[in-house]
Amino acid sequence: MSAADREKAILGRLQEVTRYAYAHAPFYRKKWDEAGFHPAKLKSLEDFEDKVPVITKADLRESQARAPMFGEYLCVPESEIHHIHGTSGTTGRPTAFGISRGDWQAIANAHARIMWGMGIRPGDTVFIAAIFSLYMGSWGTLAGAERLRCKSFPFGAGAPGMTARAAMWLANFKPTAFYGTPSFALHLAEVARAEGYEPRDFGLKVMFFSGEPGASVPGVRDKIRDAYNARVIDCGSMAEMTPFMNVAGSEQSDQGMLCWQDVVYTEVCDPQTFRRVPYGQRGTPVYTHLERTSQPMIRLVSGDLTLWINEPNACGRTYPRLPNGIFGRIDDMITIRGENVYPSEIDAVLNQLADYGGEHRIIITRDGTMDELLVRIEAAPGVFERSSQAPAAMRSEAGQRLQKVLGLRAIIEVVPPGTFPRTDFKARRVVDDREVFRQMRERLAP
Repeated sequence: MSAADREKAILGRLQEVTRYAYAHAPFYRKKWDEAGFHPAKLKSLEDFEDKVPVITKADLRESQARAPMFGEYLCVPESEIHHIHGTSGTTGRPTAFGISRGDWQAIANAHARIMWGMGIRPGDTVFIAAIFSLYMGSWGTLAGAERLRCKSFPFGAGAPGMTARAAMWLANFKPTAFYGTPSFALHLAEVARAEGYEPRDFGLKVMFFSGEPGASVPGVRDKIRDAYNARVIDCGSMAEMTPFMNVAGSEQSDQGMLCWQDVVYTEVCDPQTFRRVPYGQRGTPVYTHLERTSQPMIRLVSGDLTLWINEPNACGRTYPRLPNGIFGRIDDMITIRGENVYPSEIDAVLNQLADYGGEHRIIITRDGTMDELLVRIEAAPGVFERSSQAPAAMRSEAGQRLQKVLGLRAIIEVVPPGTFPRTDFKARRVVDDREVFRQMRERLAP
């Protein structure tokens, strides 16, 4: 579809969605009245950007505190809720997602459509190696696979010994597609080889990922592709926005993540003004549901950082594209000696080192009044045994590459294989010790 025709259709859906939310959700009605917006004023996509205020995760938590448990933006009777999911709440009040049966079917349809775009077909086996809990990614994949009439293999993740068992099942069943996190896929390849399996023999054709940046990072993507001899596709948005694959690659193109604008309307905006940035610039995605009625999200700020472009896509789809995927969360950005550093940039550099062992830790500390960046890198097996100079050479190469990319000097330590634990879910690699150092100084001050 031409962009002009699609935008006309999107505007019609936005008009419908805003009228519906204004009528059914006190949360939106109050927020929009205060901003001077009424759905009758929505005449163009520019009106939507200019007149509709953004919402944040904090707004959703506050609304659910006022109206437990689904908030003042629940637009259907609680009796119609079919699934309950949500955030874990480890850093604040958990957010509950009340999903109606109709919305669950819409999620399944959207996932099936996007998985078809990846090249997955009815009858293919989809191996889902992600935690089945409140986390929506695994459930959305399962719903989409079932809707596409695939053989669904909800293996899961997280239990002791499951990684070795995953290798055994993959070797025996040889599924077509695999879903999980990039960290787990790399860990699985290590464990599979230790168990006597060759990951390339699993016969996987498509591997798609979400939950963390990585599958769009060249070093990570290439390692997964080389390990399994499979196409690697990055996916992602927000749990609140499921389908999380509203942006994804396609069968004909690995040139980034497509914004499926007629499923979830995506604007990439300036993080301060929340006005759309021109194509070719960085900003934070702002998402709006076009197919959801139970808890519709309308201009929800992601807090992630990306860059978008609007160029021809090899697959023929006319959507805008995120050529480098999601870089990471803006609040994950680390400011060190005046330079803004994103952990994904460090990941990308390390994954292109020949002797990188697959894990690292980024430690920010303070020496007096000076911030220091320490990167501990796990070496691949055999590096320490090769020669006494091999770790030093790896340390030197990593330091030079990081300084070129980050624009600042990092302290590099190379540690033996197996130093850091692997994960079945999102990898946590950043340790910021500066606050600990500040508190210690305050305690010791006379």
